[in-house]
Amino acid sequence: MLNNIQTKGITAHKKTELDKLTIDVISAQQQVDQLQAIVNSLTGKADSYQGFLAVADSNKQQALSNKQVLDTLVQSALDLVNNSAIAIKEMGEAASSTTNLAAEMKLLIDKLIYTAEVTNKLANLVIRQKALNPLISDDLVSLVGTAGTDANNAVALTLVALQSSFAAAAAHTESAAATKLSDKHAAALYQTLTGMAPGKAAPKKETASLQSYLHTAYTNALAAYKHSQAALKNVTTQLNHAQADLNKAQVKLKSLQAGLAAANAAALAQ
Repeated sequence: MLNNIQTKGITAHKKTELDKLTIDVISAQQQVDQLQAIVNSLTGKADSYQGFLAVADSNKQQALSNKQVLDTLVQSALDLVNNSAIAIKEMGEAASSTTNLAAEMKLLIDKLIYTAEVTNKLANLVIRQKALNPLISDDLVSLVGTAGTDANNAVALTLVALQSSFAAAAAHTESAAATKLSDKHAAALYQTLTGMAPGKAAPKKETASLQSYLHTAYTNALAAYKHSQAALKNVTTQLNHAQADLNKAQVKLKSLQAGLAAANAAALAQ
């Protein structure tokens, strides 16, 4: 009689232990399921953020490329403006020199013409005197005639040189006009790109222009990339922690399942 009561007490105790183990296993399983759902959700979010980061990086690289190309174009336009200004200054100096040379050559021609006229008159006078006075040397007559011819040739050559000076001046004028036009177009291009005229100090507040637009686009793209990078880092950290918690919960569940199986086996063996 006493043995039956003890057996019933042991059986009830075992049943209580089995029920507790079963509840612990169910609770552990629910925790594993919850953590698995969290891990799945964070994994999906991390995949999405990885895609967002790839797009943000592509946009950043394209924005940087656009910015660099435009900055190079702006510098080229500014270089053209500066080079045109230097060329205009040098051409002005050359034109001034050409004008001065032409004036000096004109003065020289006037003197040569006067000298040629005097020489020709002297030659005519010597020839007339030779006719009256045979004692005048033939060499003198020849020398005076040659001097007159040389004087006339000098005038002709100087006139050719003067024409060349005028042609050079005309070429300088045309080149200067073309250079000034090029300078005007380069300045207009620079102002279109930057929103300000060449040589002007940059305003405290950036003006609306293609350059400012592309600079802002790059700044925004860089900020978006950093934001995506930070978001991915954050969700990755959360995922790592959730995965660690899930691993612990799975180990606990397996341990409880093993304990429940052992307890059931022991109860059945009695």
